[in-house]
Amino acid sequence: MAKVVAFANQKGGVAKTTTTLSLGVAFTEMGHRVLGVDMDPQGNLTMSLGLNPDNVRPSMYEVLVNGVSIELAVAHREIDLAVANIDLAAVEIALSSHIGRERVLSKALMQVQDRYDYILIDTPPSLGLLTINALTASDAVIVPVQCEYLSLRGLAQLERTLELVRENLNPNVHIAGIVPTMYDGRTVHGREAVEVLRSSFGDLVFETTIPKTVKFPEAPVKGESVLKYAPESHAAQAYRQLAREVLNGKKI
Repeated sequence: MAKVVAFANQKGGVAKTTTTLSLGVAFTEMGHRVLGVDMDPQGNLTMSLGLNPDNVRPSMYEVLVNGVSIELAVAHREIDLAVANIDLAAVEIALSSHIGRERVLSKALMQVQDRYDYILIDTPPSLGLLTINALTASDAVIVPVQCEYLSLRGLAQLERTLELVRENLNPNVHIAGIVPTMYDGRTVHGREAVEVLRSSFGDLVFETTIPKTVKFPEAPVKGESVLKYAPESHAAQAYRQLAREVLNGKKI
């Protein structure tokens, strides 16, 4: 039975998609079977693996709204990926009268739970129905946080949303850890941001920090993860280290 992990932060630009893909590829390098699920209407995870969101059908929209098997929405790349496009933006309206609309993703994933070791869900930068579905379907949540002050403020809101999900939909979901991303240890601001994170959230903050590097924006242009595009880079090595920390520490 697969462990399901959502990558969530309502603030955009925190390397959420990069972290979802990079950890997924790192897990596959370790011999695990991984399914990525793109739940963002922007389709960034889909594009990161060289797919054009405009040309993918069926997508997660058809899975959630029309009950299409999620297997039909899966593309096989560095990881298996259930693809997404802008159609997802209409899910909230399409499911407005649907009873149990917060659980449609959970039901869709049941079809493939025994085929994967890990299912990693990339969520949109909001706390709407798509993210609620992801949290309801998940065992754990990993929160990428950019190493700057303003990025730290949104964590309280995410925690409140998680508490509501636990009370009403999924009592077992928990934060597995917080990943400091875009870290530049040369700057006082970057170091202070990590210190604030650790003082505020303690052991929830992973020891591994993800460095700021041009390799991250370059890799999606090639339709590759950073682990494939620049396998020996500090960025790739950081995500491999994070994967070991997540799995060896039994965080999920």
